[in-house]
Amino acid sequence: MHMPGPMELMLIFLVILLLFGAKRIPEIARGLGQGIKEFKKTFSDITKE
Repeated sequence: MHMPGPMELMLIFLVILLLFGAKRIPEIARGLGQGIKEFKKTFSDITKE
């Protein structure tokens, strides 16, 4: 599987914008960032044990 090109990324972003609206995107990104942070913390704790 290959990485999507710039046109594919633009299309994906446009679809997300249409589905969720401009006001919800920062909330979704914030939640995703917190989830990734929690995952890394948990993974780090597990590897220390």
